[in-house]
Amino acid sequence: MILGLGSDLIDIRRIARVIEQYGERFLDRVFTEVERRKCEGRANRAASYARRFAAKEACSKALGTGFRHGVFWHDLGVVNLPSGRPTIELTGGAARRLEEMTPAGMTARLDVSLTDEPPMAQAIVIISATPR
Repeated sequence: MILGLGSDLIDIRRIARVIEQYGERFLDRVFTEVERRKCEGRANRAASYARRFAAKEACSKALGTGFRHGVFWHDLGVVNLPSGRPTIELTGGAARRLEEMTPAGMTARLDVSLTDEPPMAQAIVIISATPR
């Protein structure tokens, strides 16, 4: 059963400009340390940051909260499973919201799709529940 769906589309050039203008202040506010290490190792770091930014926006929409009601940027961390598949680790307010929206006896799953075709980056997040 699908519990939430979110998508986001962002211009990679916008993220590049924000990084250039605000640098560490922006990166520290929005991205986890794991995300930063991953992005900094990429040839096109702005595109990598843009995909993760879009994923965080899409996930906040799928949670039904946006970035309010106790959900903050650092509560959503885009990570890759050993297979390479992207997913999002939720902590803090985002984890609490996921718990609230998951029916009793079910387990939540986050499916994430990330892509870019410069100058745009896109993410789609589907939150579903399956029986334990």
